[in-house]
Amino acid sequence: MKILKLIALLAVMTMSCFTQAHDNKKKVQTYQNKAIPMVSVQLWSVKHQLKSDFKGTLKQIAAMGFDGVEFAGDFGPYKNDAKGLKVFLDGLGLQVSAAHINFKAFDAENFKQSVAFYNDLATDTLIVAWDDRAWNSLKVDGLIADLNKLFHSLKAEGFHFGYHNHDQEYDAYNGATFWDHIAKSTPKDFVLQMDVGWVTIAEKDPVEYINRYPNRTLTTHIKAKLPKAVVANMATNGKRQIVGDDVTDWAGVLKADITVGGTKWFVIEQEEYPDGLTPLQAVKLSKQGLDKAIANL
Repeated sequence: MKILKLIALLAVMTMSCFTQAHDNKKKVQTYQNKAIPMVSVQLWSVKHQLKSDFKGTLKQIAAMGFDGVEFAGDFGPYKNDAKGLKVFLDGLGLQVSAAHINFKAFDAENFKQSVAFYNDLATDTLIVAWDDRAWNSLKVDGLIADLNKLFHSLKAEGFHFGYHNHDQEYDAYNGATFWDHIAKSTPKDFVLQMDVGWVTIAEKDPVEYINRYPNRTLTTHIKAKLPKAVVANMATNGKRQIVGDDVTDWAGVLKADITVGGTKWFVIEQEEYPDGLTPLQAVKLSKQGLDKAIANL
């Protein structure tokens, strides 16, 4: 009897600790009375690790304290089983902040199947990750036409939809930039997923562009990049491509995202792994840098 009581007591204590930890994790932080976005990771950051150990890599991501993940086309053993993937992610406490897609996945032949897949995965935001028409003056309007068409189709299905920048979208075009042209030629609720790292490479101010298009930066790629001039002098300035160890004014970016951008997710993306760091190590350090920046708001 005493053993049974002890087992019952341990079970209650364990459940209490779990509930408290769960509640603490879900406690909403605010800045100027607005919720601070949750934090996910773009899985392109660990693409090779996913291929060799999909489940193990996601378990390590969850252990770092991420709230979610952003997919980039690799679903591991769940390629045709979104419901199974959702169950697996739920077990890790991970949501899906968004998914990067291409047009082919949503053409007439594949549209219904793709919509069903992302609905089953509980993904409400889909982003075109790359299209080299975006910085071609002869082709950019064709891209915009395709983006607008898909936007309306996906909006009717309940999705947010948008486009993700690289540095070339910030090249000059019609007195502004290609990014401005895309923004002004798409609906006000078309998502402008800013990749801060590429804006840094383009030597533009990310805060300026977040403020220029209010409530359209639904998700932001928190990526550390170094301008070419800084890279040339890395031996003396000690900067590196890790959030918090770079040159970006992260406090300014985060505040603009929260107060103007309408941002729901901060998405760590790591494309470079300085000082011999593994991708997972670099991701962990960048998350720690972001966590510190959030704590200091």
